[in-house]
Amino acid sequence: MGPHRDPMPTTLADRLARAEQILRDCGSVVVGFSGGVDSSLVARLALDTLGRSRVLAVTGLSPAVPEVQRRAARSFARAHGIAHLEVDTAELERPGYVRNAGDRCYHCKSELWPTLAAVARERGLERVADGANADDRTDYRPGARAAEEHGVVSPLAEAGCSKADVRAAARGLGLETWSAPAAPCLASRVAYGVRVTAERLLQVERAEDALRELGFRGFRVRHHGDCARVELAPDELAAVAGRTDAIERAVRDAGFRRVLLDVEGYRQGALNAALPMVTLAAGRVA
Repeated sequence: MGPHRDPMPTTLADRLARAEQILRDCGSVVVGFSGGVDSSLVARLALDTLGRSRVLAVTGLSPAVPEVQRRAARSFARAHGIAHLEVDTAELERPGYVRNAGDRCYHCKSELWPTLAAVARERGLERVADGANADDRTDYRPGARAAEEHGVVSPLAEAGCSKADVRAAARGLGLETWSAPAAPCLASRVAYGVRVTAERLLQVERAEDALRELGFRGFRVRHHGDCARVELAPDELAAVAGRTDAIERAVRDAGFRRVLLDVEGYRQGALNAALPMVTLAAGRVA
């Protein structure tokens, strides 16, 4: 089934109705489920549209998925009565993923989608769906190519739902994830050109857990080899005064030799800005 080509709906209600129709056309689905607002909305729409027996939310587990995200996914599925399965994925066995040369997400999703397709076949479910939204199509998203190659359906994106639409719809449905910060995998914190390893992913997870314990909510710890670059949400930068020592100590304790505070603050896709400078030769990455 290819993407729907009808004119895009002009209201949020119509866009959601279109997304529901796309799911209805699937018949039954495995939803690639991170526990974030996008995949949570797809899982809930699928549940409401298809019924519990025709929906399975599946979370891929690897060192790139932090425990806080795993707990969130489990909690959401349990609270909404959505059947949920966790499966191990092996991105770290893929040289292109480890090399981290700008197309890491493609190699990650090339591992994830066949794994979920196998689950769908085993469970007698017809399609695999993801939580991509329309805004994702305007950003650099190499993982989208893998989704297309493996026939993954993107009901929100195909219906023209933006990120703002997703949050508004989730809030309207009373989903607790509606205001949750974006939570991409830990590998998204590793600077392009720095090899992705289980050790580095664990360093990032420990550093971000420490910042969370200090009370920060919107942040990223970017891994630049032996250096951590801390991005805090602009509205939280004011809380840094008098706490720089605590921040530095928390991040150093995670295994970094140096800690830099980014005065521009947290912004999504910050590492993508450096893509033109990434050397694609595998032998020259850290």
